[in-house]
Amino acid sequence: MWLSMCLALACMLTSQRVSAEENPYVTHYQAQNQGNLHSLQANPEPQLLSGVRRDDDNIRMLEDGYDLMGFSSFEAGEVPPELALDHGRSLQADSILVYVKKAGNTSPASKMEMIKEAVKKGQSLTEKDMAASPGKYRYYASFWAKLPPPLLGIHVIKLVQKQSGGESERMPTPGVRVIAVIHGSSAEKAGLQRGDQLLSINQEKVEDAATLSTLVRKYRGKAVKLEMERQSESLSLEAQL
Repeated sequence: MWLSMCLALACMLTSQRVSAEENPYVTHYQAQNQGNLHSLQANPEPQLLSGVRRDDDNIRMLEDGYDLMGFSSFEAGEVPPELALDHGRSLQADSILVYVKKAGNTSPASKMEMIKEAVKKGQSLTEKDMAASPGKYRYYASFWAKLPPPLLGIHVIKLVQKQSGGESERMPTPGVRVIAVIHGSSAEKAGLQRGDQLLSINQEKVEDAATLSTLVRKYRGKAVKLEMERQSESLSLEAQL
């Protein structure tokens, strides 16, 4: 499995509970969705997961039909994972991915390198040099909500081409780039793939994510023709919305 339950994390981080006002997942939270996104369930109990590789995990969450509500990023001592759950409940999130990384260079390997360097230079080390520093961690948590069943089922971005003249001469590329295809969606059944460049729907240009959404709603319940590029080759597909 690409994600595992945060049982190990819960065992590792066993400090005292922090009050709601001091919850770092709350104070450092940054919303990423303007549509007041939240779970479709009335009283969701978020699933707490341990993330592996953030970029890959984000794509997998999108492919599984989730959308990012927001994230928290901070550095602190030991913070119990229950605080991420508390914030997830208040946001009405369905899933929470938590990443914890040791801050600084105080690992056993780095201590050994320090000793070797001191021996090489004929230096002595004090007890203070060898003392373990207080635990400090970098925390990142992303909060996700399950989306309603999609009409088409893709996540896209708008790309620009940087011209030699600099920032002021950036030119948008035609269409939108597919960054994730939701599993079981019309897009997946039609054969769309991550990395495709979607150019038009029924010969109407797809300029950005907003026009894509408008066209998908316009042709709801109908079969549509998708014009696209895949690895610089033109391609036509049909999808049922």
